[in-house]
Amino acid sequence: MHYSYIIIDDDPESVLKTKALIASFSELHFIAVAYNHIDALNLIIEHNPKLIFLEIDPANKKSNLSLGLIDSLYRHLKVIPKIIITTSKKDFAFEAIQYEVTDYLIKPLKSIDFKKLILKLEKSNYDDEIILIESPDLEENVPSTLSIETTNKKKNLILCVKSYGDHRYIDSKDICYLQADNNSTDIHLSNGEIITAFKTLKHFQAVLSIPFIRIHNSYIINRNYIARIHTGNSVCYIKNTTIKLPFSKSYKKNIDFIISDFSNENYIEI
Repeated sequence: MHYSYIIIDDDPESVLKTKALIASFSELHFIAVAYNHIDALNLIIEHNPKLIFLEIDPANKKSNLSLGLIDSLYRHLKVIPKIIITTSKKDFAFEAIQYEVTDYLIKPLKSIDFKKLILKLEKSNYDDEIILIESPDLEENVPSTLSIETTNKKKNLILCVKSYGDHRYIDSKDICYLQADNNSTDIHLSNGEIITAFKTLKHFQAVLSIPFIRIHNSYIINRNYIARIHTGNSVCYIKNTTIKLPFSKSYKKNIDFIISDFSNENYIEI
């Protein structure tokens, strides 16, 4: 998905740094900048962005930038954009939680912050929807539709491959990785079974979210099945197998995210 955004910050240098970091993410589309409360409110009402990056501890107090902007939005809008706080202090984090902001990023911002944000947004969108994917009519003995369904946020995602009245249900937690095969995709399960779905890997990349992460033109991996990452050889090892999947330079940021994500868990480096 694509997300339009507005930056609200009274520090021009900070604005330029934020824009520079976001520029490498094609999912995020810049609209405008506001340096004070009034201009910010007018821009948001005019453009209705998906995201707002908001500084709440401004250098110039006359800019009136604060969490109070969210109260102003509720007085004017039925649907509030997702608010991402960008500030150098942790002091306002608890108060921001009360406002139900989407994220709270501490300056100086890093590229990985925005990668995590995009994954969070995609996961949130996916959890809130039931997605039905129709494929075009195919030749005989080829599955005519592939549906991906969710019925409860607390349950695992279920993929259903349909073929002439046969409904094959796949629990997403059992998928190790997905491999491109021309215009179809091979779904590799933890029990060694391979199921073919007649959708491209690009299609799966658009509808699947974390823990499924694309690492190569030919592979999407379930990070929960990664046992080892060798950055020198550019390969990921699958748990309890001898399988090694290559990752390419164009997806190196995704590998960096996986490594960072592991380090945020119950983790000891030795």
